[in-house]
Amino acid sequence: MTTRTLYLFGTAAPPVLDIAQVIHDAQSRGWDVRLGLTPTAARWLGARLPEMERLTGAPVRSEYKLPGEPDVWPKADAILMAPATLNTINQWALGLTEKFVVGVVAEGIGKRIPLVTMPCVNAAYVQHPQFERSIETLRSAGITVLYGEGGFVPNEPGEKKPFPWTSALAAVEAAAGPA
Repeated sequence: MTTRTLYLFGTAAPPVLDIAQVIHDAQSRGWDVRLGLTPTAARWLGARLPEMERLTGAPVRSEYKLPGEPDVWPKADAILMAPATLNTINQWALGLTEKFVVGVVAEGIGKRIPLVTMPCVNAAYVQHPQFERSIETLRSAGITVLYGEGGFVPNEPGEKKPFPWTSALAAVEAAAGPA
């Protein structure tokens, strides 16, 4: 079986705390996983980052490399941005690439890398007028956005529901096509 590389990018939403299990699940599906995080998500996982590096066999990245430094990750065959906060979804749709993970997925559009995202936003956040515009912008760029029925359905502020990671990994496999 040929191993494919999945960039798994997480943001500072509660489901990111389950990322070790997601790495295991992706690996069991044949993916070689590289973990990228927003700076805040990296801070949330702080003491667990060495464990994530052992699981993936590679550095966890939350910042751009310096000019001239070699890239330590292989080329991505697919990218999953999940959980994706309101901030990340809006930054991506607007092309605001200050954060490493947003820059990679923004560039991934032009590189034609299969891209999947699943927002994790509560029912109050989705009332912001930019959110729906951002979702539509990403979908029109060819990104699989798992939002609404069959994907992430917003919860009430403070309400906890299981995050549909299995759906996200299945969507990555569908977007990437056969190995």
